[in-house]
Amino acid sequence: MASSFPREELSRRTARTETVLVLALSLGASGVSALISFVGSLTKPGGLKEQAATLNGSYAPGRPWLDLAWQLFGIATALVPVALVAHLLVREGAGLRAIGFDRTRPWQDLGRGTAVAAGIGSAGLAFYLVARATGFNLTVVPESLPDVWWKFPVLILSALQNSVLEEVIVVGYLLRRLGQLGWSPAAALTASSVLRGSYHLYQGIGGFIGNVVMGVVFVLLYRRWGRVGPLVAAHALLDIGAFVGYALLAGKVGWLPTA
Repeated sequence: MASSFPREELSRRTARTETVLVLALSLGASGVSALISFVGSLTKPGGLKEQAATLNGSYAPGRPWLDLAWQLFGIATALVPVALVAHLLVREGAGLRAIGFDRTRPWQDLGRGTAVAAGIGSAGLAFYLVARATGFNLTVVPESLPDVWWKFPVLILSALQNSVLEEVIVVGYLLRRLGQLGWSPAAALTASSVLRGSYHLYQGIGGFIGNVVMGVVFVLLYRRWGRVGPLVAAHALLDIGAFVGYALLAGKVGWLPTA
C-alpha cells in the first residue's frame, strides 16, 4: 500500500515506547485484567471448574436493539488498536502488507488457515475438556446471547474481531518491533506466546497453557510463511466453530460442559 507519509527511521527508543503503548491499549491490558480475574477465581470458594467464564454475553438483557448496539460498539472499538498499528506501519513506510495482512493471496491464506484450524481445533477441545475435568480450568461459556435474529451474525463478527486483533498485534506487529529492538528469535517467540497465554488466563491454567502452545505454533508458521493472513483465517475459523458450535450444541450433547 502506498504511503502518503515520508518514510521515518524508527529509533530504538521510539520503537520501545510505541510497542508498550500499543500493548497497554490492547492485549497487554487484557493480560493484566485476565490475571486479576484469575486471582479472583482462585480465591473464590469452590473449584475452578465450578465457575464459568462467559465470552460473549448480553449487555442489555431484555432489550435486543440496545444490546445489538452495544455488541457492535464493542466489536468496533476493540479494533481501534489494529487501526493504530496500521497507521504506525504506514508512517514507517511499510503498511500492513509488511506483516502479510492484505488481499494479495486470499485463497492461499484461507486454505492454509483452514488446515491449521482443523489441526488445532480438535486438539484444543480435547485439552480444554481434560483441563476442566482435572480442575485446572473454568467452564468456558463461548456465548450466552439471547435467541434473537442477530445472534449468529454477532458471534461471527466477534470471532473475526478476535482473530484480526490478536494476530495482527501479537504476531505480526509485536514480532516486527521486537526484531527491530534486537530481540533474539527465541526471546521474541517466548514473549509473543506468553502474551497470548496471559490474556486467556481468566479461563484458568488450561487456557493459559493451551494458548501459549498455540502461540508457539502460530509464530513458527508466521516465520515460515511471512504472513499473518493464514493465522487470522485459522483463528477466525476456530472461534466461529467454538461460538456457533456452542450455541447449537449446548445442552444437547453430554460431553460439552455448560455453566
